[in-house]
Order: sequence, then C-alpha cells, then structure tokens
Amino acid sequence: MNILRKITKFVSQWMALIVIAVAALALLAPAPVGAVLKTGYVNTLLGIVMFGMGLTLKPNDFKVVFSRPKDVIIGCVAQFAIMPLLAFLLCKAFQLPTELAVGVILVGTCPGGTSSNVMTYMSKGDVALSVGMTSVSTILAPFLTPALTLLYAGQSVDVNVASMFLSIVKVVIVPIALGFLINRFLPKLAEAIVDILPLISTTAIVAIVGAVVAANAAKIMTCGLLIVAVVILHNLLGYTVGYGVGKLLKLDVTKCRAISIEVGMQNSGLATSLAGAHFAQYPLATIPGAVFSVWHNISGAILANIFLKMDGAKK
Repeated sequence: MNILRKITKFVSQWMALIVIAVAALALLAPAPVGAVLKTGYVNTLLGIVMFGMGLTLKPNDFKVVFSRPKDVIIGCVAQFAIMPLLAFLLCKAFQLPTELAVGVILVGTCPGGTSSNVMTYMSKGDVALSVGMTSVSTILAPFLTPALTLLYAGQSVDVNVASMFLSIVKVVIVPIALGFLINRFLPKLAEAIVDILPLISTTAIVAIVGAVVAANAAKIMTCGLLIVAVVILHNLLGYTVGYGVGKLLKLDVTKCRAISIEVGMQNSGLATSLAGAHFAQYPLATIPGAVFSVWHNISGAILANIFLKMDGAKK
C-alpha cells in the first residue's frame, strides 16, 4: 500500500506532464496507442472518474449550498452563462466548421471540471465554494447541458435533448451517487479507496485523452493550431470573466479565485463522451474536449501559482 501511495503522490504531482506526454505519444504513434486505449472505453473511464468524485463527497460538502446559497447561485449562474456564450462567440469569431463548433460548444455547456477543487485548494481559494459549485453544476448538468447545447448549436445540428439527458445521468450522476452512498454507509471501504483515488482518476483521465487523441490524430494534425488557439482562449477567458464577475459583485478574493477556476475548468471528458455518443457523424467534435482536457490541467496549475505569487507580493 505504501508503494501505491508513493506512486499516487508522484502521479498527482506530475499529472499535467503525464497528460501531455500521453497526448503527444498518441498523436505521434496513434496505431499502437489506439490498439490499447479504445474510444469505446471513454464512457466507462469517465464513469470511474465520476465515481471517484462521489467517494470524496460528504454531507458537509453540501452544507455550503444551504449556508451560503447566494455564493453558490452566483457561481453556478456564472458557470452556465459564461462558458457556453464564450464558446458560441469564439466559434463565430474563428468561423469554425460545424463539426469543430459542436465540440467547442459541448465543452462550454458542460459542468465544472473534477480537478477544479484541487486547483482552488492550491491557490488558497474558497475550497468549500468550489466543491459546492462542482456538485451543484454536475447535478444540474443533465438538464442544462442538453438545453444549452440545443440553444447554441441547434441551428446547425440536430440535438436530441432527451438522449443527452439520459447519457449524462448514466455516465455522471449514477456513478457519483454510488460513490457518495459507499462513502456514507461503508466509510472504511471508502477510506481505503480514497488513498489511491488520485492514481485511479488520473489514470482514467490520461486514458481518455490518449484514446480520443489516437482516434483523431490525423484530423488533429490538420486543424491542430486552430482548435488549440480556440481552446486556450476559451479557458483563459473563462478564468478572467469568472474572476471579474466575483470582483464586480464585491466578493472576497478567495471566492473570486474559486469562481474563476470553477468557471474556466470544464468537465471536458464529459464533452468528449457526449460528442462521440451523440454527434458521431461529426468525428472532429471530440477534439476540443480532448485538447481542453490536456490544456486546462496545465493552465489551472499555472493560475494557482499566479494567485499564490500575488499573495506573496502583498506581504
């Protein structure tokens, strides 16, 4: 078990570089990587990540929803207002083809990313608010993600709202609920798993990225720079506008940091899964989610360090 803990610590510390390395390998050698990591496993892998999220949740994590509803409402409204709108505007500004635009919009309409809580903790932001926002936005996702996708992409593609709703419930809500119940009623089992949870979750995320990049390597090479530029802008604008909303509403700096990170970091694994399941006629739609999965883990760690340096400069 000690060896596993050491491996877990190493993987957690170097997660961004591991993701980059696997993505690069999948891009340069798609055939062997694709033979091992198949896109058919993406939903299962995402379910594992969500199950891990559920295992870490406790009833107290929802306390912030009832004790500070205003903060959570502000954060969740920002989450589902800012990122979908930014995605739509970027698609128009860069005149993205339909199959790429669908992928970008899916990233924008998904709930907050599972690693946002870690980045908020690293930045000395309001972790309770971050966890509350992630939990609430994830619960709202089956309703808001299909509806917002229909709003922003419905003019270009057919969006089956009911089918997307069921997919999100199956891949996200059910695993989270199962993890939460195990944590609640079998705490010793949950504690044993939580010790190696970062290793399990990171392995699943890396496998998702590798599978999607390998399956779309040739297409990524043809439109790589364009989609990377859009993804980076989407993410950075999300951080900036999210922080600005907090400042505009005169929230303290820890809350501003939580909202900034929560808004900017998306559950891009879910976006990739939905793109593959519901927009299979547009193979490129899976690429924005794959690129976002790599990039936001890098940018989130950088942003956390910037926030910490800002604290040091004030002393």
